[in-house]
Amino acid sequence: MTSASNSSYNKNIFMATVKTINITDMTTSTQAEKASIFRLFACKCPRCRTGDMFQDKNPWNLKNTMKMNRICPECGQPLNIEVGFYFGASYVAYALTVAFSVATFIAWWVLLGFSLKDNRVFYWLTINAVLMVGMQPYLMRVARTGWLAFFTKYDPNWRINPPKMPERTNEEQENNW
Repeated sequence: MTSASNSSYNKNIFMATVKTINITDMTTSTQAEKASIFRLFACKCPRCRTGDMFQDKNPWNLKNTMKMNRICPECGQPLNIEVGFYFGASYVAYALTVAFSVATFIAWWVLLGFSLKDNRVFYWLTINAVLMVGMQPYLMRVARTGWLAFFTKYDPNWRINPPKMPERTNEEQENNW
């Protein structure tokens, strides 16, 4: 299959998938139904902030932790913009883990305090490490949601405006990493 025919084939599949999404209400969003940016912490689509990005809602189901929907079930936004797109989510994950560690450090400092005369800092390090390992599946999902949100803006009229077609997808090379 040539590149041009592969591109038109992908575009046809994409448009057919978008057309099959059940769009029941074609009205514009009102202020009351405008979704909050905090919906991204629930791993919702950054374009509509209502559709689930991941197939399984439980991030601690480790077999399905990173299995994403190909498109948003609500608005049709493609969630895999290009091959290797989510490598950049590691920067977001790093920022989230640093913020989480700083928050636990400040909470420990305020509640228990630190001293050079005992091992409280080592207790904090141990508890922080255990919490980080336990939170990792959730933080990886939030990092992917945040990374996609950098490139896909919220559209209050997502029911009317069609999503943009991804430009650089190559399904043959998608799993070659």
